[in-house]
Amino acid sequence: MTSRRTRDVPSLVAKAREGDARSVARLISLVENGDPALPEVAAAMAPFAGRAQVVGLTGAPGVGKSTTTNELVRALREAGNRVGVLAVDPSSPFTGGAILGDRIRMQDHTADSGVYIRSMSSRGQLGGLSAATPQAVRVLEGAGCDVILVETVGVGQAEVEIASLADTTLVLLAPGMGDAIQAVKAGVLEIADVFVINKADRPGADATYRDIQGMLALGERGPNEWRPQVVRAIAAKGEGIDDVVAAVGKHRDWLESTGNLRRRREHRASAEISALALGTLRARIGDLSGGTALPLLAARVVDGEIDPHAAAAELVAGL
Repeated sequence: MTSRRTRDVPSLVAKAREGDARSVARLISLVENGDPALPEVAAAMAPFAGRAQVVGLTGAPGVGKSTTTNELVRALREAGNRVGVLAVDPSSPFTGGAILGDRIRMQDHTADSGVYIRSMSSRGQLGGLSAATPQAVRVLEGAGCDVILVETVGVGQAEVEIASLADTTLVLLAPGMGDAIQAVKAGVLEIADVFVINKADRPGADATYRDIQGMLALGERGPNEWRPQVVRAIAAKGEGIDDVVAAVGKHRDWLESTGNLRRRREHRASAEISALALGTLRARIGDLSGGTALPLLAARVVDGEIDPHAAAAELVAGL
């Protein structure tokens, strides 16, 4: 089965480049499942890297990420862009399953050949993304997407992984999510390139807007540094989405004019390489767990013959 899939990779990539949704789906499935053909898929997609704008959407549960994503797809398609969506849903810690609600909310675009939507289970990965998300982005780039929207699971204050993946990060907020003190806390609010105050027709929207602007005023920025934009939207009514798109475009222009786009993408590649290397090391250590090296080292630590740091160094030296 593996050899057949490996032989199929060139034809799958060719069909994906032509916009065949089933081929794109199969390639992302290879990525998610850690298939042995994955290195071949990555090599085939490498020449197309960096051609898409990657926009991340994150925020607490219930702020309207999926609805906003749905409306952004509509606006981007009207502008003539081919759009890919990777929507990460939380998986059950007990069954591993997930309710892929994002796809349910984006039914409007399922018949549009210029839109590819993929729901991905987080599979227990922390940070708001799936471990396979970075490589799935590369598949969508290779499939010719102009813009890739990556929607995280509902996150808390410390889950900021999306900032290392996206060119532009949107942090969605909603009225009533906290007071002015909440607005100046470190964490997810610090990664925003654009703040979107969604559900802006609700009471408290003006106060939320003022709190975020006040938080931004406290920060010191040089003349060439980016000051996050703050926009209001009512995604459920399609209102304010053009302002969000304009803010994303303004940030993209700044990235390109300052050279930060290149730096962000190099940082993204570094993180991806590190993650893959660590995964390989973990697999090798797992193989050692089934042998004698790790149990013997553990016994020596328990007996006081060696400390854990020295044991770890000895284990790594033997990989």
